[in-house]
Amino acid sequence: MTRTLGRSGIEVSAVGVGCWAIGGPLHAGTEQFGWGTADDTESVAALRRAHELGATFFDTASNYGAGHSEVVLGRALAGHRDEVVIATKWGYTFDETTREAGPEDASPEYLRSCLDDSLRRLGTDYVDLYQFHLGGAPLPVALDLVPVLDELVTAGKIRAYGWSTDDAERAEAFAKAGAGCTAIQHDHSALRDSAEVIAVCEALDQASIARGPLAMGLLSGKYHDGRSVGAQDVRGQGYEWMTYFTDGAGSKEWLARIDAVRDVLTSGGRTLAQGALSWLLARSPATIPIPGCRTVAQVEENLGTLGFGPLTEQEFQQVEAILRG
Repeated sequence: MTRTLGRSGIEVSAVGVGCWAIGGPLHAGTEQFGWGTADDTESVAALRRAHELGATFFDTASNYGAGHSEVVLGRALAGHRDEVVIATKWGYTFDETTREAGPEDASPEYLRSCLDDSLRRLGTDYVDLYQFHLGGAPLPVALDLVPVLDELVTAGKIRAYGWSTDDAERAEAFAKAGAGCTAIQHDHSALRDSAEVIAVCEALDQASIARGPLAMGLLSGKYHDGRSVGAQDVRGQGYEWMTYFTDGAGSKEWLARIDAVRDVLTSGGRTLAQGALSWLLARSPATIPIPGCRTVAQVEENLGTLGFGPLTEQEFQQVEAILRG
């Protein structure tokens, strides 16, 4: 099952793989921005298994694990570069050695240097999709980057570009400004529909790359038992935007909503996670979910969604009636 990456015409698997968690730690003092420690051997095995199961779209970022996610992804896909589509992002600075996060940098100079560093870590000479990672950057700042991105497309260092932003106005303006813009990455799951950004993507032939398609793990179903995430996990840091977790445990309000739609999502033999991903596939033909992974078992479950496909219209409407009726 495949989908087209917006107006680029690039074909990708309908379910991709998100690579934030495999990056390991990234910190700024006591603040944590990763998902805790990662086992590189297991990460490589998981990524290779995902490819075996049909995944061709892999999304990472330069700052995930201070570049380590890109290194692991490059190692896992070595020898298969022409079979996969690699997306990465720029905008956050960091120190690769200390894994210390630095300030944001939206300058054209950093765009170019960060891309060169990403290419080195990935072990490739081009990136398929290069995404601006600063979702709240002022629009004029973002638009000033479009000519630079167009130059990089012409030079063959990137095939297309996009913006990771949850703001529909920013997404629309960026998509209209650059012919090479083909994707908007945004927070999107059955629990949190992103109707305005989806509308922009459909109107302007942009791929809707669903970030957080399993609600930071809540839609896996494993946090209903009260367990908490680790001390180095970004989900336990109490950030204002991390609404799915409270004090490192699944927020009761969100867990109750999951329980309300569990029977629909798990009908037909799907697991809860597969049902959540199938909801996204039914939401829009532009949508490409990128569930994260740290283990082989997780990618086997997530990629199993390809065998089920989208929810039926009736199932989709049942979920909508419960969650947004």
